[in-house]
Amino acid sequence: MKTNPKYIFIFLFYNIFVSILYFTMKKLFFAFALTSVLISCKKETSNPPKTDPTNPSGSALVTSIDCASTQLTGLLKKGEVANSVSFELFYKGGNGETFSSQSINSTGVIGLTAKLSSGVLENGVGSVIYSVTGTPISSGPANFDIALCGKNCTVSVNVEDVSQSSGINFTSNGSPVGVFQNNVSDVDGNTYKTVKIGTQVWMAENLKTTKYSDGSTIPKITDDTEWENNKFGAWSYNHNDEINNTKYGKLYNWYAVIVKPNGNKNICPIGWHVPSDTEWTVLIDYLGGLSIAGGKMKEVGKTNWASPNTESTNVSLFTGLSGGWRSSNGNYDEDNGSNGYWWSSTESNSSNAWALMLRHNYGSVLVGASIKRRGYSVRCIKN
Repeated sequence: MKTNPKYIFIFLFYNIFVSILYFTMKKLFFAFALTSVLISCKKETSNPPKTDPTNPSGSALVTSIDCASTQLTGLLKKGEVANSVSFELFYKGGNGETFSSQSINSTGVIGLTAKLSSGVLENGVGSVIYSVTGTPISSGPANFDIALCGKNCTVSVNVEDVSQSSGINFTSNGSPVGVFQNNVSDVDGNTYKTVKIGTQVWMAENLKTTKYSDGSTIPKITDDTEWENNKFGAWSYNHNDEINNTKYGKLYNWYAVIVKPNGNKNICPIGWHVPSDTEWTVLIDYLGGLSIAGGKMKEVGKTNWASPNTESTNVSLFTGLSGGWRSSNGNYDEDNGSNGYWWSSTESNSSNAWALMLRHNYGSVLVGASIKRRGYSVRCIKN
């Protein structure tokens, strides 16, 4: 059978056309794919991941950081420039390498900056200090998003309202002798302000608990005769009036505050204890001695103290109040606003223990032995 030349030409032309079209489309597809890759790469490089400013080389590393345990040194007040304020951040698993400095602006309450100077990590457990500068524009929590040597967390510090800080007095250089710390709660759920005074951390309020830290109950005794004859831990409200609890806390006999003879029961929150006579002495000496320390420990004004509340400045922020006392025979102090009494954990003899007294008409402190059956206020000190 003879083939027509015209059909042969058409067939060849068709094959050539299809081949050209195939190679053209292949080049276009390759060019499109290459362009897409370049665009994708450009997008990735234009938005690099965030880096840790303390660890630009990747060599300084820790295994963990603890933002929850940081404590503020100094006082932050709304609308006032931060003065000598800092917080300490603890870490674990440091590898001994050098880290870089950083600055972190606050969120929540804005206007503050936390600054870390460059340094060298400890091998293992260590800490770094962030200084806080600036002027907070409001009160409440100021938050700092920390990125330290490969780990992240948020530190939250409190900014006081000026009105909440009225009555706080300062030294000649503008700094308080005491500085507020994180609050602490007892087993009953009562929350207390705490203050660092020198090397010690104290509750800035009187104890209110009805239970030991293990959850067991401290008996409440209202009857005078029962109080007089009792030689076990007990408490009462001043004048048996619950309204006194909010302001002054409870009155406890010494048997409630001593640990070893009391079945190793601790009246203070876990991690805290009733101060010994020696620990009270450390506080008094830090505040200038017996003759002047009382004024530095007393709340300012005559709202909770009888006139004249001599030499009261409260520069320590201890905020001592005239909580009164209950006598060994169960009677209550009738001179409301005149005196405040606090137990130590130190025994004087079989019948007495050492205690501290502040008075409305003196700026001094009295320390003496008191009958263990008396009811006094309790302040706790951090272990």
